[in-house]
Amino acid sequence: MDVSLPQVVHRARDPAFLAGEVARLWAKAWRRLGRVDRRLRTLEPVGKHRGDVLLSYIIDPFLLPPGTAAPHSHTHFWESFTMGRLLAEAGLRVDAISWTHQDFVPRRQYHAIIDVRSNLERLAPMLPDAIKVLHADTAHWHFHNAAQARRHAELEGRRGVRIRARKQLPRTRAIEAADIATLLGNRFTQETYAFAGTPLVRIPISVPFTYPWPAAKDWQLARHRFLWFGSGGLVHKGLDLVLEAFAAMPELHLTVCGPIRREADFERAYFRELYRTPNIDTVGWVDVRPGGRFETLARGIGALLYPTCSEGGGASVLSCMHASMVPIVPREASVDVVDAETGIVLADCSIASIQRTARAWAARSPARVERLARAAWHFARNHHTKAHFEAGYRRFAHDLVARIEGRTRIDD
Repeated sequence: MDVSLPQVVHRARDPAFLAGEVARLWAKAWRRLGRVDRRLRTLEPVGKHRGDVLLSYIIDPFLLPPGTAAPHSHTHFWESFTMGRLLAEAGLRVDAISWTHQDFVPRRQYHAIIDVRSNLERLAPMLPDAIKVLHADTAHWHFHNAAQARRHAELEGRRGVRIRARKQLPRTRAIEAADIATLLGNRFTQETYAFAGTPLVRIPISVPFTYPWPAAKDWQLARHRFLWFGSGGLVHKGLDLVLEAFAAMPELHLTVCGPIRREADFERAYFRELYRTPNIDTVGWVDVRPGGRFETLARGIGALLYPTCSEGGGASVLSCMHASMVPIVPREASVDVVDAETGIVLADCSIASIQRTARAWAARSPARVERLARAAWHFARNHHTKAHFEAGYRRFAHDLVARIEGRTRIDD
C-alpha cells in the first residue's frame, strides 16, 4: 500500500487536498479525452512570410481562448507560447505540437524545428534541410539522471528506504542532432552540454510574477526562518536532506512548500519530520500569485535552502529571490548566485554542510541579512523577468530567420 494509515488520517483532515486531487484528476482526464497531446495549432506569420517552423514544446497554452492567461504553476506554459508568438512576429509560420507527441509525422517540410526533448532526434531524418534547434530547459540527461541516482542511493544507504525515482529524463542524442541550442540555465547547465560542441545561446529564464520590496519585513525574525520551495522530484531537489538537517536544529524554523502528497512514498518515509516536528511547518503546494500565501510566507522568511542536484534554470530559486529571500543553493541550481553578494553557494549538499551553513546564516546581523536579500531581489529583477525572457528570445528568433534566409529562398 502506497499510503499509510497516518497519511490517510492526515489527508482526511485537509479538505483542500481532496478538492485539489479531484481537480487534478479531472484535468488529467480532460487532457486524455481531448487528445491534447496530439493536437496541432498554427500561428500565422506577422508581415512577410519568412519560413516555417515546427515548435515541439508545451501545447496547452496554444489551445486556450484568445486573451486567456497561461497557467503560472510552471514557467514553461508562458514561455512556450511566448516562443511561438515571437517566432510568428519574426515572420515565421509556427506549427506547435506537444513534445510528448512521439508519433507526429510532418505533413510538409519545415525550415526549422525547435524541440525540448526527444522529438528532435526522431524528426531530424525526416527534415534533413531544416535547422535543428534544441531548447534545453534542463541539464543534459546524462548528468541529470546520474545526479538523481546518486541522491537516491545515498538516501537508501542513510535511512534504509527506497523512494521511487521521479523526473528521470529520456536518453537522447538531441544535442548531437542540433545545429544550435537555446538554454535557460547558467554556466553550470552549459557545461553539461559542452561535450557536443553545439553552439549554445542562453535565454534568461522567466518567473511567473515579481513582487515589491517588503518594507516592513522583520529581519531579526526572518534570519532564523528558512524555506524549501520546489516542485516534483523531492529527493532530486534535496528535501530529504533539508528535513533531516532541521529535525536536528530545533532553534531554527523550516517551512516546506511543494507537492508533498503526490509522492506518497516520500511522505510516508518522512512523515515524522514533515508533520510531527515542531520547528518544521509543511504547507504543501502554494500559489505564487501576488497577494497570495507565497508572498505572505515570504515576508517572514529570510532564506531559501534548496540543495537540488541538477537544474536547467532554477525558476523556483529566482521566484524566492524576487520575494526578498536569499538563496542558499549549490552550483547545480543553475542560478548566478555570487557568494557574499546575492546569496550563498553550498560547498556540498551533505546534511552537516546544510546545518553549518544555516546556523552561520542565522548568526548574521539583521542588517547584513537585509542587505544580501535586497541584492538578491535587485539581481532577480534586473536579469530574470518575463521581459528579459522576451528580449532574449526575440533576438534568437530574428537570428533564426537570418539563418533560414541564408539557406534558402522563402516563397509567400
